[in-house]
Formats: sequence, C-alpha cells, structure tokens
Amino acid sequence: MNNLPIIDLAVIAVYLLAMMLVGVYFSRKNTTSEAYTKATGKIPAWAIGISLYATFLSSNTFLGVPGKAYGSNWNAFVFSLSMPLAAFIAAKYFVPFYRKHTQVSAYTNLENRFGTWARSYAVICFLLTQVARMGSIFFGISLTLQALTGLDMSLIMLVTGVCIIIYTILGGLEAVIWTEVFQGILLTIGALIVIGTLVYGIPGGVTTIVDIGLRDNKFSLGSFSLTDFSSSTFWVILLYGFFMNLTNFGMDQNYVQRYHAASNAKEAAKSVWLCTWLYLPISLLFFIIGACLYAYYDVNPELLTTVKEQAAIERMGVTGGDLANVVKTLTPADYGDKVLPHYMVNNIPVGILGLIVSAILAAAMSTISSGMNASATVFTEDIYKRYINPNISDKGNLRLLLIGTGVFGVIGMSAGIAMIGVQSILDVWWTLSGIFAGGMLGLFLLGITNKKVGNSDAMLATGVGIAVILWMTFSYLLPEEYAFLKNMLHANMIIVVGTMAILLVGNIRQRLRREA
Repeated sequence: MNNLPIIDLAVIAVYLLAMMLVGVYFSRKNTTSEAYTKATGKIPAWAIGISLYATFLSSNTFLGVPGKAYGSNWNAFVFSLSMPLAAFIAAKYFVPFYRKHTQVSAYTNLENRFGTWARSYAVICFLLTQVARMGSIFFGISLTLQALTGLDMSLIMLVTGVCIIIYTILGGLEAVIWTEVFQGILLTIGALIVIGTLVYGIPGGVTTIVDIGLRDNKFSLGSFSLTDFSSSTFWVILLYGFFMNLTNFGMDQNYVQRYHAASNAKEAAKSVWLCTWLYLPISLLFFIIGACLYAYYDVNPELLTTVKEQAAIERMGVTGGDLANVVKTLTPADYGDKVLPHYMVNNIPVGILGLIVSAILAAAMSTISSGMNASATVFTEDIYKRYINPNISDKGNLRLLLIGTGVFGVIGMSAGIAMIGVQSILDVWWTLSGIFAGGMLGLFLLGITNKKVGNSDAMLATGVGIAVILWMTFSYLLPEEYAFLKNMLHANMIIVVGTMAILLVGNIRQRLRREA
C-alpha cells in the first residue's frame, strides 16, 4: 500500500473496525430468524428511508456515474428522474400489499396467486439479479482500491469481501439498516468534498466548468427523439428507469424486507418517499463530479497520460511499443471509470482521502450486505423451507440464514472477479439487471392488476416474455444472413418490452379464454 499515507490507512481501518463492531453489537439481538430478517419491525421510517437511499446510492453510483458522465453526458441522470412516479405507485399499492401479506419473502405471494412455478421463477430471477449487482459493486470498489494501493483487483475483492461477509453475518437486517444510515451520510459528505476540491483546483472554478461542459455538450440528457429506441435517448432511459424502479420497489427483496421492518404501512410508505427525495438531488452530485472531472482534465490534459495507459494495458492487453499508438485512439468513454480514482490519489489531501475511500467502502458494504441478507432470506424461505424442510426449527432457520449469507457473499465476489476488464460498471449492471428483472416485474404486475388472470394465462404470458427477453438479449449473435432477425432496440429496452409482453399476452389470453 505504498500510495496511501499512514493517516489515510488509519482512517480506513477505524471505519472498517467500527462497522465490524456494529455487527458484533447487533449480533446479541439476533436470537430468532424474525429478528435477523425483519429487525423486529421497530425501525423508524426516517432510518429505513435513508437505508433505502444508501442501497440505491451504491459504489456503482460513486464510481460508475462520474465515469459515465465524464465519458459521455448526463443522459443516465434520467434514471433518477423516473423515481418519483415509481415511488408513487410503490407507496400507494406495493407497500400496503406487502404489509397485508405478512410473509417476509416477496415471492410467497406469487405462489398463492399463480402456483409454485411463479414463485420459483421470480426467486431465480431475483437471485441472478443480486449476484449481478453484488458482482458489479465488488468490481467497482476493487477498481478504486487498486488505483490507491496497486494491489491485484482479485485480492482486493477477497479482503473486502471477507470483511463485509463477517459484518453482515453477525448483524442481520437491523445492523444493515443502521449502518446504511451512517454509510449514506458518509457517502454524501464524500461526494461534496470531491466537488469542492475540483472546483477549487480549476482556474475560474464554476464558470470554467460550465463553459467547458456547454462547449462539449456534457450536460445533455440525451436525444428527445420519439422515434429512436435503438440508442440511449432520454425516453429510453426514462422508460428503463421507471420499470427498473418499479422492480426495485415492488419485487426486490431488499426493499420488501424493509417494508416489514417499519412499524406500520404508513411509516413504510414514508420511507419510500424519503428515499426518493434524497436520491434525486444527491445522485445529481455524482453527475456534477463527472462534469467537474472533465473540465479539470481538459485544463490539465497532460495528467491523463497515466490513466489512458492503464486503460490500454488492462482492457486491451497492449504493452511495449504499441502502447503509445493505442493511447492516442482512446476516447473518454474508454477510461472514464479510471478518472475519479486517479484524481483522488493525486489531488485529495491526506486524511480526507481516507475519509472518501471509507465513503466508497461504505457504499459497497451497504449494497452488498443488503444483497447478501436478502438473498439468504429468499433462499431460506422460498427454496429450503418450500422444497427441502418446511418444518425446520427457528434455531435451524437462523443457522441456515447465517450460512446462506456467507455463501452469497462468496458468489458475489466471484461474479466481481469475472467482470474484471469491462468498460463501464454502470452499463454492465444496467444490462444484466434489465435481463433478469423484466419477466419478474411483468408477472408481478399481471397478478395485481388483473384478478381474473389465471395460472395458465400467467404461464403462457411468462413463457412469451422470457422468449422475448432472450431474443432481445442474444439475437446479436445471429449470423449476418439472419440480420433481419436481430434486435434493433437498445439493451435498456429489454425490461420494458419483456414486461409489456407479459402484461399484454396475459390479458389477451384471459379475455379470449373468458369469451370462449
């Protein structure tokens, strides 16, 4: 760890130790499986809201969003703009629905509505989504720490992963929520510090940043064309964000568990709105960081040489005499994710750097620990107790939750290692989540919007939806003679089209069956 001064290492060590002690403290309360998964239902709405906000505001946001904004523009911010509408639907319909049905798993109700197959399908989609999410976050945190320490990314994931696993296993949901409150605050402070140093370090400050951003169209939200759904337009991202946020609020076990942690449905709904109104303006801070970074390196282009060389070596395997030539061909999108770590190493004052690294660790720990806890809960409730041993004792149930938490942590680490070398953290996560979540959301919405839809209707609709999702995802592999069969829509449209296909087919099938 030659690049980090001892003061910064001390700050990071103190933070990690504090998180471990929080896990130890709350471990004394986890005497039952309900306490481990529901936090006894006594968490105040403001704490749950900040916890949800911290889960949204992951290290993917801290690293991926500035990198994305640096490499392109503010198009991805449209995702945040879609949250209020999704929150309205969640607070009005989803929260009361889950509070009425007291099962801790979000997917038990699907079996009651459509049968075993529906629950199993949703569980598989959720677990795959969580593995993708945890993997992308492990990758993001290792990217930053590698820039700071020079250590191997796989080793970094292993070390940080072990710390997160231990803390999550010990603490349960209550520890996850309360540490996320602290982590969300710390993450926000870290973003403000980075912006402050950037504005201070650029001649002309805000004026220069705005001038350069306007010159190179860095503040654009994307094209507003109503006919182009093959590129990342404003409307494509808005649709993707709306459907993805509906999935988060309506089908994601991370969120459903927190609804049960509140004292009543009204308090749970308040937490959804607090999460939304926190996330919307604060996510904008990270796009501002991207614009500030772009202006900083535009004013100081010679400082980018190291970043470009690192990107060429890691992502393209270029070495030796070819390196200089390849570096000249790189665009900002090719090395955007590496710019913020490089800036932090070289420009953040000693001591404060340790605080910001702790903030990024906080973001990673927040989301990964939530994913581990939720995945273990789903495995226990929807797989083990449903198919293997429904009469397991509460003590055995708690033991299984602890083991499952650790296992999913290891799987998430493995997924992160497999992502080493990707170009954009944000793109990887958005693509994978859209693939896995589309069918799950469509099935859930079909069940609650049309009470007359039966099991056979839902099964046919889901089958069609899966076929559509698979076609949209993999049709690019078709040979050129079948180019007319390739999906021409943007990858973010997968969840939109897949969800709508299930709703449309399910409702049509139900009407035809009724009229027959």
